[in-house]
Amino acid sequence: MHTLRRERRPLREALSRLSAEGLVERSEQRGFNVAPLKWDELPTLTRNRVQLEGLALRESIEERDAAWEDALVLLVHRLSRTPRSLSADHYVPNPAWEALHREFHRGLLARCPSRWLRAFCDTLADEAYRFRQLAANRSFSSRNEHAEHVAIFTAALEAVPTTHARLLGEHYTHLGQRGFAGARAGHAP
Repeated sequence: MHTLRRERRPLREALSRLSAEGLVERSEQRGFNVAPLKWDELPTLTRNRVQLEGLALRESIEERDAAWEDALVLLVHRLSRTPRSLSADHYVPNPAWEALHREFHRGLLARCPSRWLRAFCDTLADEAYRFRQLAANRSFSSRNEHAEHVAIFTAALEAVPTTHARLLGEHYTHLGQRGFAGARAGHAP
């Protein structure tokens, strides 16, 4: 019995951390469950993400160097060669694309001098990920995410603040509009 108690402690601690992050909910006498998505929070999440990542991107561009540009060129190229979905006719998540996608968005902000701002942006990206996965089924065939990434990348290299901020906003708002519309209609996208 003593061994069982010792083994439960790390699991309970992990579940408590996930609960603090809002990813699981604790039910009295029932344990833990995956927390439902709160679609009414998506517009606020999207607005905050656009504002904070827009600021981080602007600061990253101000501090850019050749290594930052080279890393982004490589990431855009890799994204172009990696399918978004493992299936051509319906959405099946591709872990390789997801990793590159996350790396691309982090790469855009990599030269931002504020580690706190980058950390906030990472947290918001984590929150948006769950929504994005559900929305991907609905927008898979109608959306050209690669073209959106290339446009953001090009605007960042050209360092036109209004253009890259607008494109980043449109990129994130697309998810917000899809997800919120589906939730208001009474179903998840």
